[in-house]
Amino acid sequence: MRGLQGWKSAGPQTAEEMIAEARKAFFVMFGFMVVIWALQIVNWTGDYDLDREFAVIPQNPDRLAEILTAPFLHFSWQHIEGNSGPLFVFGFLAAYRGVVRFLWLTLLVALTSGLAVWVFQSSNTASVGASGLIFGYFGYVVLRGIFDRRLIDTLIGVVMAASFAYLVTIALPGTPGVSWLAHMGGLVGGAVGAWLLRDRRIPVGSGSESGSIPGSGPGSGSGRTMVPTQGAQGANPAVDSSRSDLHKELGDLGLL
Repeated sequence: MRGLQGWKSAGPQTAEEMIAEARKAFFVMFGFMVVIWALQIVNWTGDYDLDREFAVIPQNPDRLAEILTAPFLHFSWQHIEGNSGPLFVFGFLAAYRGVVRFLWLTLLVALTSGLAVWVFQSSNTASVGASGLIFGYFGYVVLRGIFDRRLIDTLIGVVMAASFAYLVTIALPGTPGVSWLAHMGGLVGGAVGAWLLRDRRIPVGSGSESGSIPGSGPGSGSGRTMVPTQGAQGANPAVDSSRSDLHKELGDLGLL
């Protein structure tokens, strides 16, 4: 494979389908934010009883299921305010390629983040908050384009990694009152999710070994599509097609 050959721009989705998924992603994340803020209001009016009842308590078998409820709760208004912006941004970027895939990713990250806390954190603590999900979405967004071989998503990942590299420092031990294990568990879950949920469909024009098979004419049922490589004039149709698709996608998104 050379240059852009084998890389996808819109991939199996057209630009229109991607924009439709982005709209769904926006409303999914908007609904998610409504839920966690509504729960915060209920939690606050109830003197944070929900935290005491649904927080993760490490090494307590009776509180293992709470790894799925803790991400929706917060300890204070400052806690939820600090999480809301990054949660919406990274959640939207993680979801805009497909809401169903995003929901599977959310489940995976909640499990890896929560289990990291439940197994390794001190048993005299309680843990709630969406920061594990934030780190999971961050890891997923940074790596998704590489595993899916999509140029747009790779560029988004590079920008996010460069802009929010400081987040990785919060996933390390040493910050008082912060569960770095939840952050690290979420980050690992996001990276694993980028691999497990990658697009396994091979794009047209990506096969560097494609060629015609002798005796595979019409009606033989065993032919393979011939993919041109380097033409006599030095042009590479696969690369040109990838660039054209990328330009079209950027134009449809209003970026050109």
